[in-house]
Amino acid sequence: MTSPSPALPPALRCAVFGASGGIGGALAAALAGRADVAEVHAGSRRGQAPSGGKLRPFAFDLQDEASIAAACAAIGGPLDMVLIATGRLTRADGTGPEKSYRALNAEGMAELFAVNTIGPALIAKHALPLLRRDGRAVFAALSARVGSISDNRLGGWHAYRMGKAALNMLVRNLALELARTHPQAIAVTLHPGTVDTGLSAPFQRGVAAEKLFTPAFSADALLGVLDGLTPADSGGLYAWDGARIPY
Repeated sequence: MTSPSPALPPALRCAVFGASGGIGGALAAALAGRADVAEVHAGSRRGQAPSGGKLRPFAFDLQDEASIAAACAAIGGPLDMVLIATGRLTRADGTGPEKSYRALNAEGMAELFAVNTIGPALIAKHALPLLRRDGRAVFAALSARVGSISDNRLGGWHAYRMGKAALNMLVRNLALELARTHPQAIAVTLHPGTVDTGLSAPFQRGVAAEKLFTPAFSADALLGVLDGLTPADSGGLYAWDGARIPY
């Protein structure tokens, strides 16, 4: 009788940008709890993301490319999963989102675009070269259903919608480019549902209790969606329940 083969040690290396937020922290914790994950690099502005066990905190500034580049260089490759859980619905001073075109101004739009689109683009610039080439690799960024142009039936929230729509286009571009060099890679955007975090807190009135998710529930659901995707799904926007949302 032959002896059973020894179990393979955990091998996956993951990075979560925005791990101090509600969903980002839950994603980092969920990944750290998986048997197939060896380490989770958890990034936040001050490097104060969860630590201990498989978690490796690091600091980065979403609006400072040099800090993003330095963080990625320190993490090194290969990476099996890169998740971007950053984003902002209101301006830093708490104003917004806009209910009418009358509230639009260049400064506010630029501020939200910098956070919701440009920051993730710069992370992609420095993190994509770290993705594993010899196997499955995932790059995913949190977007929102309101970033879907065809699904927009209410209007308003102009700068946030614009930034997330642009993020969806960015990741679609990345998916096409990655396919040429990383044939098993998957690049997608994700809609986490309405999650009980500081971002959604002012806008939860009227949300049914069963539609208001905890960060842990949303994180587990999103990771389950990612686990089920294939390279043929790359470039899409997917909801927490696995449904593909049209652009």
